[in-house]
Amino acid sequence: MKLEPILAILGLLLSMGCSTSRGRPGVDSGPFSPDHITEFATLYQQNCAGCHGADGKGGAAMALANPVFLAISDDDVVRRTIQNGVPSTAMPAFSQSSGGMLTEKQIDALVRGIRSWANPDALTHMTPPAYAPKVIGNAQTGAKAFQTYCACCHGIDARGSSKASSIVDGSFLSLVSDRYLRTVVIAGRPELGAPDWRNDVEGRPMSDQEVTDVVAWLSSQRPIVSRQPSAITFAKQAEGVSQ
Repeated sequence: MKLEPILAILGLLLSMGCSTSRGRPGVDSGPFSPDHITEFATLYQQNCAGCHGADGKGGAAMALANPVFLAISDDDVVRRTIQNGVPSTAMPAFSQSSGGMLTEKQIDALVRGIRSWANPDALTHMTPPAYAPKVIGNAQTGAKAFQTYCACCHGIDARGSSKASSIVDGSFLSLVSDRYLRTVVIAGRPELGAPDWRNDVEGRPMSDQEVTDVVAWLSSQRPIVSRQPSAITFAKQAEGVSQ
């Protein structure tokens, strides 16, 4: 028998074996782009859970599954925050157009997933204060409202007690925006035992104006060197007024 046909057949068998060997990439395989990931659970785990906790239950940052938060912040609010972040805070911009890593489709998937946690029955027919302030707050009036609604936990000087931490600490106020302060005053942080606007004083929910004034007072305690937007700036942004 001639050697050449035997070698040819042997070579063919070897090549077939290599092409189907375990772990060898298929002919149609190639690099997988992270841009193609649109599954909410994966996107949330990779981009949000580190701060907002597993399943939106809270961590270093507030719980996104908080039903009051989801009642006051609509799709556009959630989308804009993910896209653009919150300047001068720990919340970064995630959209590629703002320097982040996520496509618009991925951001849409995150918005849909986060909004799916909403509970329409959570407010028991009560109307919460608006997500954005309607008027500029009065810090002096806010100091009085703070004593009524907040001092029992955070202390009369807001520097903390055995029940809750300081909320006038300069480092804290330099890391959070007036938007965040307003959201927490309204929605609370139930994962930390902090009540929402309805439950600071039994039978006496905070009014929209009282929330606005408390945030104005807290903002006035922020260190002057901070680069945080002021309460006035936030109000203008909420109204669509350019800076």
